[in-house]
Amino acid sequence: MSAAGGSDGGFSAEERAAMKSRAAELRAEAKSGKAAEKAAADAAAVEGRIAEMPAPDRAMAERLHALVAEAAPALQPKLYYGQPGWASAGKVVVFFRSGLMDKARYSTLGFSENSALGDPAGFWPTSYALERLDEEAAARIRELIVTAAG
Repeated sequence: MSAAGGSDGGFSAEERAAMKSRAAELRAEAKSGKAAEKAAADAAAVEGRIAEMPAPDRAMAERLHALVAEAAPALQPKLYYGQPGWASAGKVVVFFRSGLMDKARYSTLGFSENSALGDPAGFWPTSYALERLDEEAAARIRELIVTAAG
């Protein structure tokens, strides 16, 4: 028997299985490291976009960002058509569009088809106009985010 454990001078079945297992662990670690780097880059991109927004949209976006982080921490920041969004499994669930950046009448809080929103009647709103974000609106938005995140 060789030092490596195999009777033919090679590795034993147990040693080969252990090496395959370790290789799989290393691949998983590399993927998770890349995923963590991508998540950090996505978060920085969203925060950068928010910082570029003119007031008062910047204040609304900052508040929404904090609200999503608190209400649905599993949702991760991700740019969505150049605007802040929050995603589950890489797919945007909720997003904010700056009315001032889009040269529109009002800003919009929207929910994509990936959200868990729904209604037994078969219809429901998928976006809301935002001119300001007071406590009453924040409470309703929090409920929507929790529902949308599933």
